[in-house]
Amino acid sequence: MTETLTSHPVRSPSAPPALGGLGLFTVLLAAALPLVDFFIVNVALPTMARDLHAGDAVLELVVAGYGLAYAVLLVPGGRLGDLFGRRRLFLGGMAAFGVTSLACGLAPSAGTLVAARVAQGAAAALMVPQVLATIQSATAGPRRARAMGLYGATAGLSMVAGQILGGVLVAADIAGSGWRAVFLVNVPVVVAGLFLAPRTVPETRSAHPEPVDGPGTALLAVSLLTLLAPLTEGRAAGWPLWTWLSLAAFPFAAWAFLAVERRADRLGRTPLVPPGLFALTSLRRGLVMIVPFSIGFSGFMFVIAVALQQGAGLGPVPAGLALVPMAAAFFAMSLAGPRLVARYGTRVVVVGAVTQGLGVAVLALTAWRVWPDLGPVALLPGAAIAGAGQALQLPVLMRVVLSEVPSARAGVGGGVLVTTQQSALALGVATLGTLFLSLTAHWGMRDALVATLLVQLAGVVLTGLLGLRLPRRTV
Repeated sequence: MTETLTSHPVRSPSAPPALGGLGLFTVLLAAALPLVDFFIVNVALPTMARDLHAGDAVLELVVAGYGLAYAVLLVPGGRLGDLFGRRRLFLGGMAAFGVTSLACGLAPSAGTLVAARVAQGAAAALMVPQVLATIQSATAGPRRARAMGLYGATAGLSMVAGQILGGVLVAADIAGSGWRAVFLVNVPVVVAGLFLAPRTVPETRSAHPEPVDGPGTALLAVSLLTLLAPLTEGRAAGWPLWTWLSLAAFPFAAWAFLAVERRADRLGRTPLVPPGLFALTSLRRGLVMIVPFSIGFSGFMFVIAVALQQGAGLGPVPAGLALVPMAAAFFAMSLAGPRLVARYGTRVVVVGAVTQGLGVAVLALTAWRVWPDLGPVALLPGAAIAGAGQALQLPVLMRVVLSEVPSARAGVGGGVLVTTQQSALALGVATLGTLFLSLTAHWGMRDALVATLLVQLAGVVLTGLLGLRLPRRTV
């Protein structure tokens, strides 16, 4: 079905409110903040350790605490937006994100910083699902496709830009703030967003709001915690008994969550994640592809930050600048992506995987040949090729996932998407990061880096093969 857009569209009184250009900019700005904050700390961790006298386990919690709270609360956050109004939850989440960012920036101790990061992740979980839900509810046709493409491009660019920005802010040491600037920089952005949102973002909510599923929410939290907590904390803590018990409990917790959700659905209640949502082929297949893509993305970003600073001896700024070609190529290809999708459909994702795989292979070869003389110039070809390939995948996959989700369930659909992405990002740091650090102790950093890049390359190949199963139609 196609829609005709005119310069002065006629809308019925029952039509949903429209999301204009400035409103789209506002929600995309908010969507960028949590992703920037997930990656911005990577290059700041060494200075945090020195300033706060924190060990590896505590530093892992600075990263993991944020990611866990964010992942666990995303789906309930989407449901609350459907229930109480998406703009209302968006504004509340954004305000809380600003306050908790300020608390992170002013934290006097490592324990306080960890607590503030957990609260910051919870605030992000209230804010971000409303972005996707608002786009789904307040746009349609080509406007929605364009908005979703921009959302995907913003997500990918934010993950790279966060690490670059972190290096610049730490090195700049603005007013002696050091690492604290990576959190304090959020505050003026949040203030701007709180000024713009009430004026530009329409209020939307589900026509038939569904109550929050308490048992489902609790079991989803337990499932994610039993998987992500031991994987993120295990290496730094020395793999104590609780990590193995937690991992053993994960399949049982996941099974209990699925059983409770199916039972609620059979009884006519409202499950947290309606099983019928996964009957949508586009959502199911898109989510399966988001997982290996995000694991490889976050794992690479963590590993390259450690390798460039601790192995190649680069400072925070050169380490950040080494990723500029990736960010620039991602941005440039994102602009061309919608036209390519309109012409070739979802096969663009497969081409993107092939391109990214070539870039990762070039990076591995470069690390093998020139180590330890890695730097922005040596990494430029591989980083640029990989960034271009990533831009042909992530924005399209996000459009695929939500393409068939009805507006009434936009909040839960957006929550499921971002929960999957965030959980996979945390898994990437935990798995590829742990692999890299473990191999470094036995093989040396060069061989560990090359081996980890080759593992990532296997994930890229998997993404490309899965892309062949996507519907051919344009999304």
